[in-house]
Amino acid sequence: MHPIAVNIATRPDLIPTVAGWLFEAFWRQDGHVIGDVIDELRLSADSGFQQTFVLLVNEQPAGTASLVAHDLQERPDLTPWLATVFVAPQFRGNGYAATLIKAVEQAARAEAVKTLWLFTNTAERVYTRAGWRIAEIFQLNGRPTALMRRDLASN
Repeated sequence: MHPIAVNIATRPDLIPTVAGWLFEAFWRQDGHVIGDVIDELRLSADSGFQQTFVLLVNEQPAGTASLVAHDLQERPDLTPWLATVFVAPQFRGNGYAATLIKAVEQAARAEAVKTLWLFTNTAERVYTRAGWRIAEIFQLNGRPTALMRRDLASN
């Protein structure tokens, strides 16, 4: 079966799984509780603009990614963002991150977004292969971090 990205608004039953992933991968170290993640995902499901996608492989949730208005406190001037890209460990190495990235890009295009942003300090190569480019390198929590952009208007 071909992997498919679904909007979490159509599959709210997946919120607990996605919340667990995101809490462990991104939120725990910031002192949040899992309820914060669940609240954000519910907001995403109810929002017209902000969207979270879940990749299903043989009906099994395999990963997630979101389109959000803001993701980097230090850059409130930039919007919107590709955020919280995560592929479960047992599904990595199959190109599923690219499928999730495309789902968010497609959603952004549907909203007439011209430029999409992200930041990463671990996966520049993944995003470069998907057509993103580094806009700048900056320090975040003492680590060099890439601010990346994807111009959608011409794609």
